[in-house]
Amino acid sequence: MSSGKESPVRAAIKSLGLVFGDIGTSPIYTFTVIFLLLERTPANVAGVLSLIVWTLTILVMVEYAFLAMTLSKKGEGGTIVLREILTPLLKSGQKVRLVTFLSFVGISLLTGDGVITPAISILSAVEGLLLIPGCENITQGTLIAIAALIAIGLFVVQKKGTERISGVFGPVMLLWFFSLSISGIMAIIRVPEVMAALSPWPGISFLAHHGLAGFFILSEVILCATGGEALYADMGHLGRDSILRAWYLVFAALLLNYLGQGAFLIQNPGARNVLFEMILHEAGFLYVPFLILSIAATIIASQAMISGMFSIVYQGMVTRIMPLFKIDYTSTDLRTQIYIGAANWFLLVSVLAVMLIFRESHRLAAAYGLAVTGTMTLTGLMMTWIFALRHQAGRAALSLLITFVDLAFLLSNFYKLPHGGYWSLVIAAIPLALILIYTSGQKRLYRAMNPMHLEVFLEKYYQHYKKIIPIQGSALFFARDMRKVPPYLSTTMFTNHIIYQDNIIISITQTEEPFGVSGHFRECYAEGLRQFEILAGYMEVVDMSKILRDSGIQYRAIFYGLEDISTTNVIWQLFSLIKRITPSYVQFYKLPPDYLHGVITRVVM
Repeated sequence: MSSGKESPVRAAIKSLGLVFGDIGTSPIYTFTVIFLLLERTPANVAGVLSLIVWTLTILVMVEYAFLAMTLSKKGEGGTIVLREILTPLLKSGQKVRLVTFLSFVGISLLTGDGVITPAISILSAVEGLLLIPGCENITQGTLIAIAALIAIGLFVVQKKGTERISGVFGPVMLLWFFSLSISGIMAIIRVPEVMAALSPWPGISFLAHHGLAGFFILSEVILCATGGEALYADMGHLGRDSILRAWYLVFAALLLNYLGQGAFLIQNPGARNVLFEMILHEAGFLYVPFLILSIAATIIASQAMISGMFSIVYQGMVTRIMPLFKIDYTSTDLRTQIYIGAANWFLLVSVLAVMLIFRESHRLAAAYGLAVTGTMTLTGLMMTWIFALRHQAGRAALSLLITFVDLAFLLSNFYKLPHGGYWSLVIAAIPLALILIYTSGQKRLYRAMNPMHLEVFLEKYYQHYKKIIPIQGSALFFARDMRKVPPYLSTTMFTNHIIYQDNIIISITQTEEPFGVSGHFRECYAEGLRQFEILAGYMEVVDMSKILRDSGIQYRAIFYGLEDISTTNVIWQLFSLIKRITPSYVQFYKLPPDYLHGVITRVVM
């Protein structure tokens, strides 16, 4: 959360580096990509500019800044938050399952975006080298190698953390947006007629004149709004007010620069790389510093995306829709600064793969758009549903209207499917398959393990506790819900006759709030048997050892369950593999290994 001591200006500058990297670097490639497909006439330039202006206004300003950001929990936003808000409002279990599935799809689509964003941003910035005198003959292979090295360096440093240098992200992006604004203004002065594109009519006229071809151009226009969802997703880290203040500055800078690019293209219809050629034309002596600044901006944008992906994966783990992955803390001060190796290397391999497959930034644009418009459409649907259930008719109607706009952009992007658009769906299918296999497998595993009812367990416990001499000290066990006792507990106590004087059942309960952690003894079931409950927000990074230490719990042993899954079903074999290669519960919470005792239960699925 944003600090109360931080000034509004500093908070806004900080959000420039953490929220607006993606959308802020979209001017590097958006205009160039659109006019690879389109005749460079003044009417077409005005029409496209109008579509860009109103896409930013409707899909970012209205959908995210004005509507989505009013829906939060303790200031947090994002797909999972929308699910958490919507689920309690629904009465039907079937509707809850639908919302849950939609949130799974939304999370997966964000992963698809997360791969293509750094690939297209870094590659398009590196391609600006071709305009430096003497560098015109650099091969595309060399450009890909440079972009790949930048991406590798970015992902490799993640484990060490970026806390030390994150302070410069905001000022660098402030300089970037200032440069975009000034360059745009200089071009607009020469062709002031482009200001007419602020009206929606040139865009409407363009769509009417071009028919189906104009509709498919929307699939490239959407590139200007990529990263717009970050306003909502990152709201909890920086606060709504600071993000909105920064957004007004960003919105103005983007409009000025796009209008400037349009003005430059009208005067120079042969331009191929519009932004960089505009800078070279206006201030050639500043071209190399601007190119360096653009590469820095794309790296910062990619860094924000990576940090966002870590947050999404962690939310997935604590809300039990993803398996547990090993996490490391990259900051001694902020527990929310985390590194998830599995997510980091998956993203790096995927980024390098799409760079090698598509080779050029304008070809990468063919893969971009489906995921972002899918995410926006799902956000629109869930928002409309929430506003309708809350009887906020005005907001529900506006949200529904915007959802139709989202849907139009989504449908236009289906044009990209045969041209590489399927890659974003292929990438998104990987986390979606992981989520579906894991959640289905966990339910099936729970049923197959045949947990013991609490009443039966307590009856057996009374008998054994009286018969044997308990071991001195305390032992910890783990159970999500004591109404159904996991088999490893009864195996340990009743089959292996391991009962301590003080047996503490640890359970973690996710609250409906994003943050906050507390621990307390909840219930004493019998002599020597009690439950300690940890209440944690669904975005909270829990330090279990510290909570146990602060609560005065000293233990001699920690017991936990392991499942040996036997199955001939391919899906459950995959589930079994996921369970084997990901950390166990106690490894995830970094409990001291010297005290750990794993108890294996064989399960047939």
